[in-house]
Amino acid sequence: MDSISYLKQTPYSEPGVLDIGELPRDPGELAVLVRHLIIHRGEGERLGHEIPPERLHHDAESRYVSEILRILRERSDRPLTEPRAYQDRFVGTCRDFALLHVSLLRATGTPARVRGGFATYFVDGFHEDHWVTEYRLPDGSWRLADPQVLHPGYGLDFDPLDVPRDRFVVSGDAWRAVRSGAADPETFGLPWDESLRGTWFVRHSLVLDLACRNGVETLPWDGWPPLAGVEKDDTVSADDLGLLDALAAATEEEAHLLSEDPRLAPPREIVSLAPYLGLRTVTLP
Repeated sequence: MDSISYLKQTPYSEPGVLDIGELPRDPGELAVLVRHLIIHRGEGERLGHEIPPERLHHDAESRYVSEILRILRERSDRPLTEPRAYQDRFVGTCRDFALLHVSLLRATGTPARVRGGFATYFVDGFHEDHWVTEYRLPDGSWRLADPQVLHPGYGLDFDPLDVPRDRFVVSGDAWRAVRSGAADPETFGLPWDESLRGTWFVRHSLVLDLACRNGVETLPWDGWPPLAGVEKDDTVSADDLGLLDALAAATEEEAHLLSEDPRLAPPREIVSLAPYLGLRTVTLP
């Protein structure tokens, strides 16, 4: 997939009816805009805001930017460019911050994509499952940005609009580190749940990251067999390990070709293990 295609919206990032005339074009300004539209469902206590249970459980199940924007408009008639009170925001996850940022970047002329991987800036010594934005600079290089942590409460020692590659480890790099023995697989996943960490979790992230780069910007808890299951499974054949190793080391063009392999490509029907709603089957567009 040529990087220029990252200007095109996907069924997930398509914003629908959106007046882009008042939107900034600068990626950093768009990231700040997104930070003022979403509250992460895990940061209510940090920000001193009690999130209603209904929103906590259901907002982040919105797969599409058009749905995120619909909810925002229902909660306030303020322009999207104006900061909102917490009660008027969409209650999402890191994926929602990244996807909305990507949508607005594409809408205003900057190629962008959602990236899955692991952040080292939440828990010392741990690689926490996370999703960020990656956008293309005029010179053709790519830069990572994390709209979620554009808040002083996170106390970062780097610029969230230019995240160092060793602070956010894309899933391909994580897979190579785990496979080579350079990193402990038990330090990858979710720090508060021992069942959601390990090599299988990195494998799941690797496959979902590929899907995102190919226009299927999943929810973090989506998956499909055989290589992106949503529950722990360390049973992987030698052939499958070879495929995953090839994917982790692939160029952009090679990764796009590998994405057609039925072991990696998301089917129409996937499974989703939502934290609050449980396991269910979902039909993708």
